[in-house]
Amino acid sequence: MGILEDKSNARLFYKYLSKVYDRVNRFTWTEEMRAEALSWLEFGDDPKVLDVGCGTGFATEGLLEHADDVHGLDQSVHQMEKAFEKFGKHDRVNFYRGDAERLPFRDDTFDVVWSSGSIEYWPNPVEGLRELRRVAKPGGQVLVVGPDYPHNPVLQRVADAIMLFYDEDGADRMFEAAGYEEFEHHIQRASPQSPRAITTVARIPEE
Repeated sequence: MGILEDKSNARLFYKYLSKVYDRVNRFTWTEEMRAEALSWLEFGDDPKVLDVGCGTGFATEGLLEHADDVHGLDQSVHQMEKAFEKFGKHDRVNFYRGDAERLPFRDDTFDVVWSSGSIEYWPNPVEGLRELRRVAKPGGQVLVVGPDYPHNPVLQRVADAIMLFYDEDGADRMFEAAGYEEFEHHIQRASPQSPRAITTVARIPEE
């Protein structure tokens, strides 16, 4: 387990990162990448949407372009304080402080469940993926963005020491273990020099 997969370490990390997160984030996860990921989802009419690990609200902002009923959850109050500045606490978005592995929502609640830049910090990613699936409605979609495993052996050792990185085979194993049956992976990148993101879009079967 990487050092930042420990929840207390992750909270401390984001306490300080929150001050510059929006400026740093643009080098690895851009508005263009967000828009591309959003294009892979079907929102339908009056969708109810959840952003798990919403942080400062970068993804939330994109989700608001497609839905009015948007909910955001994060374990870091320092990150969410930045989101409150953008959207208010209960104005455009309903925010919750909570854990991706124990979501405080009923089964079959959301049409779209989104999580970007969060799974790499979950101590038990399969359990977190089960939770995302649990709160998604039948026929709904789950989208998860995580860091693609580097190809360089030196970078692999560094990555393993910090947090979760995974390739498409690893994503297959996690999503299958979490009970997903229909999903596809996309590789995204801000620039040829930037780290790669792996974005998985899964559909929840109709009952």
